[in-house]
Amino acid sequence: MPTVNIRLNQRVPDDLASELMKRLFFVSSSIEEFKLFKEDGFVDSVELTLSATDSGDLAEKINRMVAEQILTQRPMPPRVVWESPVSETEFTDTFAELQARGDVFVSGEGQVGFGEPLISLFAFLDKRLRAIALSLDHAREYQYPTLLPTSVLDKFGYFGSFPQFPMFVTRLHNDIDVYERFVEQYKAEQRLPDDLFAHCSNQDYCLPPTMCYHSFHQFQGSRMAGDSVVTARGKAFRHESRYHTSLERLWDFTIREIVFMGTPEFAAECRNSVMRQTFALMEELELVGRCEVANDHFFANADTAGKIFSQRMMELKFELLLPVASDRSIAIGSFNLHGHFFGESFDIQGPQGGPIASGCVGFGLERLVHAFLSQHGSDPAAWPAAVAQGIGTQCSTH
Repeated sequence: MPTVNIRLNQRVPDDLASELMKRLFFVSSSIEEFKLFKEDGFVDSVELTLSATDSGDLAEKINRMVAEQILTQRPMPPRVVWESPVSETEFTDTFAELQARGDVFVSGEGQVGFGEPLISLFAFLDKRLRAIALSLDHAREYQYPTLLPTSVLDKFGYFGSFPQFPMFVTRLHNDIDVYERFVEQYKAEQRLPDDLFAHCSNQDYCLPPTMCYHSFHQFQGSRMAGDSVVTARGKAFRHESRYHTSLERLWDFTIREIVFMGTPEFAAECRNSVMRQTFALMEELELVGRCEVANDHFFANADTAGKIFSQRMMELKFELLLPVASDRSIAIGSFNLHGHFFGESFDIQGPQGGPIASGCVGFGLERLVHAFLSQHGSDPAAWPAAVAQGIGTQCSTH
């Protein structure tokens, strides 16, 4: 594959390099891989591996993104609020071994299936997180459908802040002429037609980027009798421009979500309780990790820098980071406060009137499994005693 080196018109401070890395793949579908080159604490240039020889206007796009979305941000040192007492471990990339044993299989881009012992590990970890959710006052569990109305995301401007993530669900026009033309064209060409979407019209549904939007949709336009906690486990979908073969970053993944609705004090207390219990669970699982202040991946938005700065300064978002290699960690969970934003957006009122405050916690279960395997290996016999006891004999016969 061809490579091209693009020198940045304006250097990016090392403190903002991670923000640059989050966005580079979304600049163009022709970017397969990239490397950052640094000097004196600044990123000077990027080397791109491309799927096509024509780099086109990539330099202009990258420099525009740097000027508008990166350099407008204020570098802020991370504030760590928890660090695991487990400080030393060896890291193993277990995916190739799991594939060779038939324990995992790749069914498509960003889509991975798995069997034992991962099924039991997955179930055990979710069971422990579910127990944390249901330990909170006024907690109740729901199971939601997969499809989410696009009107739900429209209510709070999701498409204007995260245009890179959504995936829409559509269908053919409900018309016999459309069906007949489609079938004729399909039979003639023996493949889906290039103008497939000309036969489609429905834009009313999308795949959910996370689970909590189902909860706000559920209580839309209601007056709540008091504080409430909702937890759910379900599939979430976010388009990423590139997927590496592992459980680390998936197009189709599973989230355990916990949503708090009520007074600002209740939402904050719930978040703090879940954080404390989660940190204790990570220590019980003998996992290396830390939790620090973070921000969402706002993209192509005129106020990206302002939103990120406000979110970090007010400590509205924390991320739980577990290392999967000696030089790399991944976020397996986030702990968030929303203020009255969703209460106002969905007209959810408290018992005394006025919009409720909310917060949520979400865990990527496949990511948590991936981090666990990276630190403890794929052999259940070597897993911590808490896990071995929790999964019983399910894995012992594997």
